[in-house]
Amino acid sequence: MSKALLFGVGGVLIGAAVVAVTLLNPLAWAWMPDFGAGGAAPMSAESMSDGAPSASSGAGEREVLFWRAPMDPTITSPTPVKDAMGMDYVPVYADDADSPPAGTVRIDPTFVQNIGVQSEPVQRVDIPFTIRTLGTLTYADDAMTWINTKYEGWIENVGVNYVGEPVTQGQTLFEIYSPQLVTTQKEYLQAVDYAERMAGTSYPDIAARARALVASSRERLGYWDITEAQIHQIEELGATRRTLAVTSPVEGIVVEKMDQALEGMHVMPGMNLYKLADLSTIWVEVEIFENQVPWLRIGQEATVELPYTPGRVYTGRIRYLYPFFNARTRTMKVSIELQNPDRQLRADMYANVTLEVPSARDVLAVPQEAVIRSGTRDVVILDRGMGTFEAKEVTLGVNGSGLWEVTDGIVEGDRVVLSAQFLIDSESSLTEAIRKVSSSAGGDRDQPSAEDVAPAAVAPGHQH
Repeated sequence: MSKALLFGVGGVLIGAAVVAVTLLNPLAWAWMPDFGAGGAAPMSAESMSDGAPSASSGAGEREVLFWRAPMDPTITSPTPVKDAMGMDYVPVYADDADSPPAGTVRIDPTFVQNIGVQSEPVQRVDIPFTIRTLGTLTYADDAMTWINTKYEGWIENVGVNYVGEPVTQGQTLFEIYSPQLVTTQKEYLQAVDYAERMAGTSYPDIAARARALVASSRERLGYWDITEAQIHQIEELGATRRTLAVTSPVEGIVVEKMDQALEGMHVMPGMNLYKLADLSTIWVEVEIFENQVPWLRIGQEATVELPYTPGRVYTGRIRYLYPFFNARTRTMKVSIELQNPDRQLRADMYANVTLEVPSARDVLAVPQEAVIRSGTRDVVILDRGMGTFEAKEVTLGVNGSGLWEVTDGIVEGDRVVLSAQFLIDSESSLTEAIRKVSSSAGGDRDQPSAEDVAPAAVAPGHQH
């Protein structure tokens, strides 16, 4: 007797638990029998739409126009049904179908806060365009000097012997013996002597011709790069010099030398013996990509930094834009001129070059992260307030420093969304698709196919 009583009490408790779970689970109501009719009843509209009101809702409730498939908004039904996956169709209400403009979506403010939507107003700004590249220092072409002679001769007493040696203006590079120079010196001294003797003559024409002869001989020495100081020494000495010094016309360093030993070398007119570079000015050669070239102008400022002198910034200007591209790298060479007063910059050094180029002035601009680029269109999400957002197609201009110029689609003062705009854009696209379907609600709506709608399952009734 005690065991039977125990099993009886246990059965009652299990039955009560089953009833409680069944009452708390809304889905179980679809399987409960209709005790009033004595048979099984199908799901009601409210049950199948997960509590959504039917099209014949009472006064004060939202009016349902139709139901749409949750996975495809173009498939609709006038009654609440399930799709092939067993998902309930979603109700479309009358007040959602005709009030917002195209591309607008309403989101609960709490959800907006949860997904971290941030926005800022659109303003008119100047868009800078920064170009950063690597450059190589090189000698300035217009500061290079070749040392050669305009006469035949033999080199003696070399004063500058190696590449890289610094020279000052007027410093003796070497001395040279030239029979042509000796002859020209003699002609000059004779002309000077003749002019002095004719200075007191009573024939002014003869005196004038004597002075012209002196000037002609002196000019010939000048054409052969004999300096005024050397000519004055010849006049004071009153005799020819066997060798004359060849001096440097500029200050710089020797970057090329014809031979390591010039002593005794026989030279011919025009033979290049030294190449000198003036380091007071130096150039930086940089490569600029094809899409960056339109923003460059001659005279624009550039900043140059060298790795071995961190923190020191040199300022130069673009001196030349080369009129051709590198066919392999699709880059163009740009030359920047730098002043080098302390001679710390040397050829073949590497340098980091920055060019700040104003690509657009006083234009409407939005941050780069606010633009959704799909390849066929550019979209920004505008925050209209109170949880309302609008997807707006825009026309973009130039970009730089993290900003996009917007030439059409928005106005100054609009608030553009900076974060979570992809979620809002996808929801806006879905809402727009629903609106297009609801706009044809008065005509023929697409009815779900047999594969799209699964009839509500009916469980057989149980008799107790």
